[in-house]
Amino acid sequence: MATEVKVPELPESVSEATVGEWQKKQGDAVERDENLLDLETDKVVLEVPAVAAGRLAEIKVEAGDTVQAGDVLAVIEEGEAGDSGSDDDSDDEEPAGKSESAAGDTPSDDDSDNDESDDDGGESGGDDTVASPAAGKLMDEHDIAARDVQGTGKDGRITKADVQQAIDRKSSDNKSSGRGQTQASSSRDTAAAEAPATEQADRQALGEVSPERVEQRVPMTRIRQRIAERLLDASQNTAMLTTFNEVDMKAVMDLRAQYKEKFEKDHDVRLGFMSFFVKAAVEALKRYPIVNASIDQGDIVYHGFYDIGVAVSSPRGLLVPVLRDADQQSYAQVESKIRDFGKRAQEGKVTMDEMTGGTFTITNGGVFGSLLSTPIINPPQAAILGMHATNDKPVVRDGEIVIRPMMMLAVSYDHRLIDGRDAVLFLRTIKELLEDPARLLLQV
Repeated sequence: MATEVKVPELPESVSEATVGEWQKKQGDAVERDENLLDLETDKVVLEVPAVAAGRLAEIKVEAGDTVQAGDVLAVIEEGEAGDSGSDDDSDDEEPAGKSESAAGDTPSDDDSDNDESDDDGGESGGDDTVASPAAGKLMDEHDIAARDVQGTGKDGRITKADVQQAIDRKSSDNKSSGRGQTQASSSRDTAAAEAPATEQADRQALGEVSPERVEQRVPMTRIRQRIAERLLDASQNTAMLTTFNEVDMKAVMDLRAQYKEKFEKDHDVRLGFMSFFVKAAVEALKRYPIVNASIDQGDIVYHGFYDIGVAVSSPRGLLVPVLRDADQQSYAQVESKIRDFGKRAQEGKVTMDEMTGGTFTITNGGVFGSLLSTPIINPPQAAILGMHATNDKPVVRDGEIVIRPMMMLAVSYDHRLIDGRDAVLFLRTIKELLEDPARLLLQV
């Protein structure tokens, strides 16, 4: 029996999604609830599981297509997951040198996102490498065989960027008889292995360094488009101003060094610095509730709760999941939750609900080495705290010059709602609480 796989209900305020990479190719056996593909919205990435066990009989959309809730993505022929011995799969056992085949007859050569082979089988009938639809089309246009392309996608899948790199290499070979090709390829592979996921994506998009002046146009992801919209909205529709202060981190660092081993043993989570900043921010928000407020159609909305957004990086961009009722959570709970957010952000598993709301945000550019920045407000919130790198600096204490670990703090705020006095005193309160952590326990 054939069962359709449809786009699930999308989160509120999200009308459409973009099809990501397929995890299965046409003709593959699938288990019930096994992830078939990812759908990228402007806020989160959604996994689409198989609704039944059987064989992926037909794929109806390609990577990059735009879909809406209820659209049909694929068709599964129900049955045991291992029973995929249909005529479509019979060519898998044929010799590697098999000549050109009809579309759909050689799943190992077919594009996993497309049910049209575009005669790829004739070019790479002996290869097990799978190419994306855009990559297959580009290979045909430039007479590139799959065996000549190094796939960098999941399980060695060939991406469009991989094909573009092969084209650039071919062009360079024709002009310079291959001069420097091996060295460039080795350097690229080493850099890709060491670079973060976002940097690897940028390098793949740009392709291999070439003697020619090369450009490549790639579409922005939905999440990146959404980030751009929100940042532009914040800069154009708020009266944003930033105030700065420096905090001596010695007391927090000494406290952390004294108890970090016992803390980790008792709570099974490392004691970091973020829990101190979250707790200090909450206490400062209690004293200056206007910083925890927001503007709604000409009204000031005071929030009697403290939902703190914590910015975390992901391969698809910056995400801001929210710590609900941060004032009621222990240091261990805060550290555990932030660690979980960071892990799931890398896996694309932070949910829409977890990024909705928030009354105040904390972002830490210091983990990347930033010394000073002006963080941008996350509307409809009215303020954001920016942390930066901690460095030893000479400072004056009791009339003497001493070396202390200092961090620059920044609070950007909406001047339509928050006066400079409140913003400055709010930040000074955070500074004082961090320089004397006992005050956090005593709430003084």
